[in-house]
Amino acid sequence: MFDNLAASFRLTIVLIIIASVTLIAVPIQLILIVMTPKFSRKIPMYWHRFILHLIGVRVHVHGETSNTRPLMLVANHISWSDILILGSITPLCFIAKDEVKKWPGINYLSRLQRTVFINRDRRSDVANQADSIAARLVEGDVMVLFAEGTTGDGNKLLPYKSALFGAPQSALNQHGIDEIVIQPVALAYNNLHGMPLGRFHQSVAAWPGDVPLASHLASFIKAGAFDVDVSFGDEHIFNEKTKRKIIAKEVFEQSRLMFAKMRRLNHNL
Repeated sequence: MFDNLAASFRLTIVLIIIASVTLIAVPIQLILIVMTPKFSRKIPMYWHRFILHLIGVRVHVHGETSNTRPLMLVANHISWSDILILGSITPLCFIAKDEVKKWPGINYLSRLQRTVFINRDRRSDVANQADSIAARLVEGDVMVLFAEGTTGDGNKLLPYKSALFGAPQSALNQHGIDEIVIQPVALAYNNLHGMPLGRFHQSVAAWPGDVPLASHLASFIKAGAFDVDVSFGDEHIFNEKTKRKIIAKEVFEQSRLMFAKMRRLNHNL
């Protein structure tokens, strides 16, 4: 009982601090978007770092983000917290499913990070959405694509959907550039309070789509003290000769190998 009360108290304090800091950061971000757009891209990164530190998540980075532009990062997807983790490493923007626009509060914060929303069920919108992502790539934004199309269980990767690689193809066709760099990224939640998260305990971190976001967010914060590994892979060049199915498979295979390697790590420090 005492443990439950302590966890609930911690959750309350954390949420109050997050809300307070966010209320300060939002107007600053709004001003910077207008006055210094380039610097405004860094504010979300600092916000993500603060939140992770507050809730006790440690991020261990293996490799580094490519310096080449245009750049699209292609990652596996385990939980809503992937946004915080990747966003804490470098300034970037996300490609999110359209329903995120319906999440109170989160939808507004997503827009402040210049998230691009896609509706995979409406084929008539796919081309326009791909063009929007392509334009952002050309502008120099690093875009993150969760190529599984949904969240996994934290134990293995789901096959990457080749249809989601339409944005770089659109960038080549519509914006007159020769190539785009695709870089695979793998995330793995490995430890909780210094103890390995085995196969049967991945559900503490993983967020399946049928669990309400608020419920999982609360349990995640109450658990606290995760160690998360993030590995950046080799660059893959997407040009006019590239086939989407082939590059999706190549990126998936590299991500799968990086993920398997990280799952063997133990941060019992």
